Amino acid sequence: MKTNIFKKILLGLVIIYLPVRSMAWGTEGHRIAGLIAESYLTPKARAAVSGILGDTSIAIASNWADFIKSDPAFNYLYNWHFIDFDKPYTFPELQLYLKQDTAVDAYTKLNFLVAELKKKSISKDKKQLYLRMLIHIIEDVHQPMHTGHTGDKGGNDIKVNWMNNPSNLHSIWDSGLIEFQQLSYTEYAKTINHTTAAQLKEWQKAPISQWLFESNQIAEKLYSEVRSGDNLNAYKYNYNHIDVVNRQLLKAGVRLAGVLNGIFG
Repeated sequence: MKTNIFKKILLGLVIIYLPVRSMAWGTEGHRIAGLIAESYLTPKARAAVSGILGDTSIAIASNWADFIKSDPAFNYLYNWHFIDFDKPYTFPELQLYLKQDTAVDAYTKLNFLVAELKKKSISKDKKQLYLRMLIHIIEDVHQPMHTGHTGDKGGNDIKVNWMNNPSNLHSIWDSGLIEFQQLSYTEYAKTINHTTAAQLKEWQKAPISQWLFESNQIAEKLYSEVRSGDNLNAYKYNYNHIDVVNRQLLKAGVRLAGVLNGIFG
């Protein structure tokens, strides 16, 4: 009896820990990026995505990969959500690093998912799993702290105060800044979803390595600004960073649509 109770406690701790390390943008942020992506799909891609997800929109499906962490059977997906870089890289240095990357991380799994979803022979169940993960991870890697440092768990160990409450750098970029705007995800997406033809072309042609480089450059700047124990002025921090948050959410949606259009039509 005591053994069973201990196992349940241990399992609970594992489940609690996993989302803290690997959730990005929070529920609302993922839905914002997903809703933006829907607006840039080709008719063929939209039909293909609908055929896999059914009545679930991309915006809602984008949270599945975080919600499923409550099921230990999916713990193997944990490392898919992020890629750590423990020093700043130039773009050529990062490209070389990624060419040699064989780890289970966001980069290797994004390439895997794209390749798998292009296959005609995979089962409906696998297509659904892979599409849900692809949606989520593309959004994840545009949250800068998902390209952060291993040693501080992507900013989770950098403890700060936010709105007079204990928080951490990762959490502020997951949800703190987005929630500070006090908009629904549909209102938020409508507010920031403005692009030019040049932006669409530039953002969608960029390789995954470019996405990661951009996010890591932002992460390194964020690290340089904050130390554990800081009391962040939410109004000032929001003023200084909300444009970056909005640009990353918008890029995530635009690039997600570009990848889906490339796979499905």
